[in-house]
Amino acid sequence: MSKSKLFLIDATSFCYRAYYAIKELSTSYGQPTNAVYGFIVMLKKILDKHKPDYVCACFDVGKDTFRQKRYADYKIHRPAMPDGLSGQIPKIKEVLSAYNIEILELEGFEADDILATLANKASGENIEVFIISPDKDILQVVDKNIKLFSPHKEDKVYDLQEVKKRFGVSPDKIPDIMGLMGDPTDNIPGVKGIGEKTAIELIKKFGTLENVLKNKDKINSDRVKRLIEEQKKEAIMSKELAVLDINVPVDFNEETFRSTNPDYDKLFELFKELEFKKLLSELPTTSFETVAVELSKVGSGKQLDDFLKRYNKKGLEFSLFLEGLDIELSESSISSLFFCCEQGKVDVVPGKYLSKIKSIFESKDTKKIVHSLKTSFTLLAKEGIQIKGEIFDTQLAAYLLDPAKFNNDIEDIVWDYLKVPTQESNKEVSAYADSLFKLKPILIKDLKDKSLYELFVNVEVPLAVVLARMEINGVSIDKKVLKELSVILDKRINELISSIYKQAGENFNINSPKQLSHVLFEKLKLPVIKKTKTGFSTDEEVLKKLSGKSEIAAEIIEYRQLVKLKTTYVDVLPKLADSETGKIHASFNQAVTETGRLSSSNPNLQNIPIRTEMGRLIRKAFVASKGDYCLLSADYSQIELRVLAHLSKDASLASAFKKDEDVHLNIENLLTKRIGKVAKKIHTGRSRNDQVA
Repeated sequence: MSKSKLFLIDATSFCYRAYYAIKELSTSYGQPTNAVYGFIVMLKKILDKHKPDYVCACFDVGKDTFRQKRYADYKIHRPAMPDGLSGQIPKIKEVLSAYNIEILELEGFEADDILATLANKASGENIEVFIISPDKDILQVVDKNIKLFSPHKEDKVYDLQEVKKRFGVSPDKIPDIMGLMGDPTDNIPGVKGIGEKTAIELIKKFGTLENVLKNKDKINSDRVKRLIEEQKKEAIMSKELAVLDINVPVDFNEETFRSTNPDYDKLFELFKELEFKKLLSELPTTSFETVAVELSKVGSGKQLDDFLKRYNKKGLEFSLFLEGLDIELSESSISSLFFCCEQGKVDVVPGKYLSKIKSIFESKDTKKIVHSLKTSFTLLAKEGIQIKGEIFDTQLAAYLLDPAKFNNDIEDIVWDYLKVPTQESNKEVSAYADSLFKLKPILIKDLKDKSLYELFVNVEVPLAVVLARMEINGVSIDKKVLKELSVILDKRINELISSIYKQAGENFNINSPKQLSHVLFEKLKLPVIKKTKTGFSTDEEVLKKLSGKSEIAAEIIEYRQLVKLKTTYVDVLPKLADSETGKIHASFNQAVTETGRLSSSNPNLQNIPIRTEMGRLIRKAFVASKGDYCLLSADYSQIELRVLAHLSKDASLASAFKKDEDVHLNIENLLTKRIGKVAKKIHTGRSRNDQVA
């Protein structure tokens, strides 16, 4: 029969590790939460993986312990606990209480002493004890039932055998070793000049520190003998400081230490307060109700007729969520549709009835609330349906309110504004339609408060429809041009490879930085420009500097450029074209960049090269889709300065644009006239980019 397991947690060290492992995590209202979150993650890992029968968390409390009384400089160099961490300790204790984990701390004693005492008592009752701590001094209590568990080293477990393997002596001899070598972490002095290796050898030979002191004349090294003689008192004191107290007035109590299910209601409130969305999503769904939604499934016949009458009512406002919204467009199909025109009540319509409810989407007399209008428009367009009328997009609204936010998925927006988590184990999308309905008034208020509502209504929402149509229409490519380019590139790349091999005097992997470095700097003896941790750098900057002196460097640059063009564009673009339309249907992302600019992906059409001759040839592969159509390329030159000229009504700046003069020079002259020579000196000392800014 297996033994019961007790896990004893050095909670103070856990707190420090969590605090420094995770940076800059806080709630929306500024409360730091990095230590709390890290602590919970580590705690959950232990509980979920090892399922202990008993658990206890031990904290340090204050610095006035018996060790400070014995040695005033004990741990004196340790800085005070950072304010950012100390302020999170109460919350960490609340979390432990919610997990029904016993917390122990006692004035005058360190957490290690409490851990050692509890471990010793539980071991006496034949319970298998795992002490979770990074401190090596706790190893001294390891016995047949007590092990040190280090979660920071891939769950490394130190038992009797491992301790002996590490130190060469039994665990109870560790204080003797520390008496000689000291412990800089705790400012235990030891014998200065004696390190771990020597200390271990002495204890292995003489057994204890006391025997070392009694038999110092038998030590072979005169230096070690002298050091021990001179620092005898320090050695004795250091051992006393290293010995853990196993008689702390605390008891192992099976009932209070027993591992039980957490109080999920308390955890829910804590995780919600601390805005831990992921942790909230991992809580059992039975512990609380996320969103109470009354679901009505719409069938055929009268149910469908009633649904159509209700949602075609003039002036009606309703939210709409399409199941399949996050599926890749090329493979998408709308399996279900969720509608909500009253909080807490959602109608679900099977996708097979989509064509029968087309009038609901195309009515201009109703107001619709969606998440990602562009995606909804595109998905419905594939089914021959257009979404019309007044439309509110929760994703675009949230993006305008916080462009710097990394993610504006529906789960994140629902959490940010409604504080409702999404359950991983219960992805009931019916709740989304209800949430969208609740979100609109909140988002409108915030948009108006920030004077963004007009921008949202007049620019962003109409633009979403334009972008959707662009994605649907796609862009045509001439595969023949790309195929011809591929042949040309292949020929030139092979010529370059032959030439590079000839100059190198051997065949090698040109794409391998290590092999290339060997050829350039060891075999050909080219000057080393830059070193890295792994050797000599062969990056583009280095090759450019070498290209003036070496033909092989110039050819490697060209080789890399051509290979990139071929593998990134010439050979890839034809494969990205839709098999039915023959066009590339890239995505145009409206709610991604912090600056408000559009971005393109799958593929990135904004990144097609133009500066080189070959890059311009690749661009020629993009063609108009019909004979009487043409492609128009437009770019706003220095738009920020043009806006500035308009708003400031500065005659000189406006004149420079109208006459197509050097705007930067014009600004320089303007500054000279209006501010003087000092301003000119400051201005001309900056880069051109700084001047524009």
